[in-house]
Amino acid sequence: MASSYSTDLKLELMVTGENSGTWGDKTNTNINLFQQAIAGYQSIALISTNTTLSMTDGTISDARNAVIEFTGVLAANATVFVASGIEKTYTIKNSTTGAYTLALNQVGGSSVIWGTTEKNIKGVYLNGTNANVIDISTLGGAISTSTALGDFVVGVNELMTSAVTSFKIASFAVTSGALVTDSVTSFKIASGAVGATQLANTNVTPGNYSRASITVDAQGRITAASAGAASSGGMEIPTLFSVGPASGTYTANPAANRLGVYMYAGGSGGGGGGAYTTNGGAGGTGGFGFYNQPIVQPFSQPYAVGGGGNGGGVGPFNSSPYNGRAGNSGGNTTIANVGTVNGAAGGNGGVFNGNPGNTGAAGNQPGAALSGYPKTFILGPYGPSLGNGGSGGNGGYVIGEASYWGNGGNGGNGGVLVVFENIGS
Repeated sequence: MASSYSTDLKLELMVTGENSGTWGDKTNTNINLFQQAIAGYQSIALISTNTTLSMTDGTISDARNAVIEFTGVLAANATVFVASGIEKTYTIKNSTTGAYTLALNQVGGSSVIWGTTEKNIKGVYLNGTNANVIDISTLGGAISTSTALGDFVVGVNELMTSAVTSFKIASFAVTSGALVTDSVTSFKIASGAVGATQLANTNVTPGNYSRASITVDAQGRITAASAGAASSGGMEIPTLFSVGPASGTYTANPAANRLGVYMYAGGSGGGGGGAYTTNGGAGGTGGFGFYNQPIVQPFSQPYAVGGGGNGGGVGPFNSSPYNGRAGNSGGNTTIANVGTVNGAAGGNGGVFNGNPGNTGAAGNQPGAALSGYPKTFILGPYGPSLGNGGSGGNGGYVIGEASYWGNGGNGGNGGVLVVFENIGS
């Protein structure tokens, strides 16, 4: 009886008593075929869209190799065929170029397919009818931290709880391309496993930022930070309090960027009393204003605080005219290049045997940001008297045929200057 050949590897199966004198040569041939099936490697360039691998009886054949690498430039989707009926395992590397698929098919059965971008190695087994892939999805059980795995083959269901720690992850080893969307959850990360070396740097320079302006991305990371500008808030530090009459030069702190200035001008003097019970008019109140003033450094300006006006006197004794004299005006309060409030006009003197004198007109405050506040609200215990006008003098009187002069008016009170600085805090 003649020799036959095995179904899968096409080895020669010799009959007892046959091949006298050539049995050793045929056995060596079978051993070489075993070697090719177990350890053989071959690179095959694909030159057409359909290629058939051969498995020839008793002869070295490309389909018998353990490892096959496909090369060449694909111009279309390609299929490599192996005859049906053969049962075998392969390690196959797709090294072709071109954005086309590559399929390994057992004639008449299903295929193992490499996608257009899959230039990698796959384990394949043939069951005589179909080509099947060998990958992690065909295995059971859990994967421990000591298991070595290829790129992108670990899914969330294959990880033991707390198996991945920072010790197992190289610095910056995990990139966005290596992660399936939403695959990493807090349940899969051990407590304290993510350290500084596992976090990618942002563009933020480490440091302290006062009044910081920050930008936060959708992941909660700070991606930009800068120090904020100095505040232009309320005036914080009082640096000058002066009661008139006074003058000098005001120099601002070099760190100040804005002034808050309260100014009262001097009150005027009251008018003198006239003969025959006609009283003099009271002096007017000095002008008040608040100035909110930005400044440019260096800032140094002269200032003056108005004094109170003197009271008016009486007329000449036993001579005409017999009217009281008007009080003097109060002095202005000012800081150059900030503002000025004007002193009040003096009260009028009493008219002989006629009408009492009129109250002097109050001073005004051109350009002030605020005016009209009660002095007690602004200046507390200093408020009631500063900037007030003097009272008018009493009128004269008559006893028998003798007439007597009244009193002169009282002087007004001095003004006040209060400065607050904002130093940008």
